[in-house]
Amino acid sequence: MSTSAGPDITGAIRAALLRGDYVPRQRLIEADLCEQFGASRSGVRSALQQLAAEGLVEMQSNRGASVREITFAEAVEVTEVRMVLEGLIAARAAERVSPAQAEELRGIGADMAQAVADGELMAYSDLNARLHRRVRDIAGHETAKQVVERLRAQMVRHQFMLSLVPGRARLSMPQHQRIIAAILAGDPVEAEAAMRDHMGSVVEALRALEARRNRVS
Repeated sequence: MSTSAGPDITGAIRAALLRGDYVPRQRLIEADLCEQFGASRSGVRSALQQLAAEGLVEMQSNRGASVREITFAEAVEVTEVRMVLEGLIAARAAERVSPAQAEELRGIGADMAQAVADGELMAYSDLNARLHRRVRDIAGHETAKQVVERLRAQMVRHQFMLSLVPGRARLSMPQHQRIIAAILAGDPVEAEAAMRDHMGSVVEALRALEARRNRVS
């Protein structure tokens, strides 16, 4: 059994959470995690504390750790913060993009358009995440990147729900194309505006999804 505690076990549990292997509020039993990931008890405990700091796990006295449930209200607040940070990132990417990186963004945009045309919602969702990730890489703003990636991790279930909303992909596709075009044009002002408008539409979609669920319940 491995006794390493740090990034490896933390990353493994984080990846399992982001894949949806555990449901919200599910208890995370240390002994079970030790067996599943081949880690020491101290390593698992340290990993859970780190994931609690990231907002993915909730620690409760006498109950241990459980998967943190992110409410719609929290998801909206997270997205509002991301709107500001990702706008900054898009502006920086427009200032720094290289010809090779520009070609890659064009390719992702074309693949996204094809996925929408083919009705491949999961493929579109994966490409969406890839586009945002590459824009963060191009921007090279490590502090903003780290904060956004941590915030995005808290949103994974809500993003999955949004990806299945009828018409959502067709609505967001031109928004992403606008972001790509602004970055390729080297226009930081337009890139930031395009990204903020896109993230604003995500906020609106989350609120609409919450209202729809409240009516059903």
